[in-house]
Amino acid sequence: MGQASWDRLKQLVRDWGLEEANRPEGIVLRTKADCLRICAEGPVLLIWPEGTVYGGVTPERIERILREHVVGGQPVAPWIIRRMPMARPPAAG
Repeated sequence: MGQASWDRLKQLVRDWGLEEANRPEGIVLRTKADCLRICAEGPVLLIWPEGTVYGGVTPERIERILREHVVGGQPVAPWIIRRMPMARPPAAG
């Protein structure tokens, strides 16, 4: 995603404590990928494992996506460009 969007995502995840595994919202891990084969709609943000892909992600949109979707459980429909559900990895054990 664009550098400004990436920086905003890192800042909000830290500021909101979303890296902490003991939160009810779970944990947010982030990684960069070049295009996820959806380059024309970029920058994109993938919510895993449900596979919701947001396009045209800006620093301003990041906050709403985190607040409403990641924390609140409600996807932000106008910005969703694709849904590609993924299987969760098996539990370690």
